Amino acid sequence: MADLRQEIASSAFAEGFILCGFASLRALAERRAFYESWLGQGCHGEMAYLARDPERRLDPRLLDPRLRSVISLAYPYQPPRLPPIDWRQELRGRIAAYALGPDYHLYVAEKMRAVVGTLLRLRPSAVFRLYVDTGPVLEREWALRAGIGWIGKNTNLLNRSHGSYFFLGEIFTDVDFGDDLPPYRNYCGRCERCLNLCPTGALRSGYVMDARLCISYLTIELRGPNPRELRSKLGNWIFGCDVCQEVCPWNKVSKRAVETAWELMPFLPDLLRLDEGEFSRRFSRTALKRAKRRGLLRNVAVALGNSQNPRAIPALTSCLEQEKDALIRAHAAWALGRIGGAQAREALIRALAREPDKTVRQEIVLALEESGSCQANPI
Repeated sequence: MADLRQEIASSAFAEGFILCGFASLRALAERRAFYESWLGQGCHGEMAYLARDPERRLDPRLLDPRLRSVISLAYPYQPPRLPPIDWRQELRGRIAAYALGPDYHLYVAEKMRAVVGTLLRLRPSAVFRLYVDTGPVLEREWALRAGIGWIGKNTNLLNRSHGSYFFLGEIFTDVDFGDDLPPYRNYCGRCERCLNLCPTGALRSGYVMDARLCISYLTIELRGPNPRELRSKLGNWIFGCDVCQEVCPWNKVSKRAVETAWELMPFLPDLLRLDEGEFSRRFSRTALKRAKRRGLLRNVAVALGNSQNPRAIPALTSCLEQEKDALIRAHAAWALGRIGGAQAREALIRALAREPDKTVRQEIVLALEESGSCQANPI
């Protein structure tokens, strides 16, 4: 089976994958208690799909009893090189590095199909299932068992040579690749930079990530309002977050010189003016479509508020007066209150007089109270 592994690995490397490992499938019985406890504590937030039929996540053979092995793959993306600017003065948001460019689901899956082509050439009758951040798959667990890395305290998969700036993909198959290799050693040691520097405290000891506090969850998966107590901690992140990767020592050895990525720091007032058509044209084939327009503009409003820059007031005022979506208007009101000042208060008072939505009215009143001015009844 060594030759078979080598041919498949060579095919994967030719497609640009940087890591390739193999593992036999079995039930992840030792992870059941942890996963059930994590769900029981509600750490998955509104991601109800994570609690749906958890047994399939713990044993992929329930997807297809013919499956016997997994090929675990890692495809790299560039760590960020950000413009040397003050985002508050320039009113620039921040997007996680993985979301730069075309949607990775599409192009990584295409490259994995080429690896499947090699598998089928060598084993024409092989059964396979392919996953790239899709389906009921505990990706990091299988990557760990395939020997391509360890699960760090930031809950990302880490590799000594490549850090964590890569996507994971899995090919489940009925092909037997022989005995498993020893697992990858954990090299986190006593380091807890990710736990200590997470802006919202989403990471806890014991390799636990509470999604309800994670900036990536709050800016992508959460569909309703951002919790008021967390908004100021979101900084200028409008889609995802890279903090726990940026502070990880293992990512320092993986960084490669790249051109400055201005696309990772878009001008926030421009985004706040996007209508549905413009949002679709700009982001329909990118990872950012996951947040949808209302989620992205909600985040943009929060980032503008966190800038505390009065230059953001006109864009937020226009949003509060003209935006049709109440969720976005509510966060624009919060942002004006956070910036404060006479101009912001005047905009809030004008909006309160004609705002039809009770939730938005409540946000306006709270914003006025926080800025030291409340001159109307919220009801």
